[in-house]
Amino acid sequence: MTSQLEDINQQIAAMHPVIDAIKAEVGKAIVGQNHLVERLLIGLLANGHVLLEGVPGLAKTATISALAQTIHTKFSRIQFTPDLLPSDLVGNLIYNPREGTYTTKKGPVFANLILADEINRAPAKVQSALLEAMQERQVTIGDETFPLPRPFLVLATQNPIDQEGTYALPEAQVDRFMLKVVIGYPSETEEKHIMRLMARTAVREPLRAVVHPEKILEMRDMVDLVHVDEQIEDYIIRLVFATREPKRFAPKLEGLIRYGASPRATINLALASKARAFLEGRGYVTPQDVKSIAMDVLRHRIITTFEADADDVTSGQIVERILATVTVP
Repeated sequence: MTSQLEDINQQIAAMHPVIDAIKAEVGKAIVGQNHLVERLLIGLLANGHVLLEGVPGLAKTATISALAQTIHTKFSRIQFTPDLLPSDLVGNLIYNPREGTYTTKKGPVFANLILADEINRAPAKVQSALLEAMQERQVTIGDETFPLPRPFLVLATQNPIDQEGTYALPEAQVDRFMLKVVIGYPSETEEKHIMRLMARTAVREPLRAVVHPEKILEMRDMVDLVHVDEQIEDYIIRLVFATREPKRFAPKLEGLIRYGASPRATINLALASKARAFLEGRGYVTPQDVKSIAMDVLRHRIITTFEADADDVTSGQIVERILATVTVP
């Protein structure tokens, strides 16, 4: 096992110049937001969709666009609005009256990276159309099903304020996102740097593409090889089951959780932990990998009770208590 881990570590180390190049390119346009960039890379490496939530002006859209520019791939930005139709997303059939035939016009979802900007502004029928693409990596237009390109990743944004004219995402769709990342304000030092970089009228130079999709798929294969010890697996299971059976693991949370995390959370927590270990240059997962990513994997999969809402207890606070209570191997 030791020699196998050493071999994996060497292969990961050989891949790291690509990761460093992506971070360096993104850093030319985005100041700070290291947590956000790392989460986007984890989603990219673990083949998991990412939902970003934060007030306007925190560079959610800019960071996703910057990441997309560093990859030699097709990128689509879709501005979600209340009048958006499913066909605007996935495409439709165009009738040719002269020949009496239909031709398929593919929509913007047929790209490698999708920016679903302000996703909660689109009605449920549009969100359900995106659901098949996110889960099955395919789209049905008429009677024909089309596979989506690889890699395929949805990076969605929403802001927690200005909720007029918005539609809450269905639980089934929220669960499709591997990570929900909540973005806060930058520090004073970071904001000064942002001001110096951005407070100018000149158009910024586009970023340089430094990686091809084939290399991303190759790195994903490496993520699959990252070792997860059985004690780490048991730790992941305990964290997820603590959201379903708080009486067993965190008695003080009893009565605060209506529905806990699904088995998809277990899978995503393991995958995201492996991706984080890869970013750290390791061929094995540590408890810290699991703890550092657990909040973003679990927070959107816990539905609180009326008692919790009355006491202003959020799902994020529940995850913090679980992480502080469940025994770490």
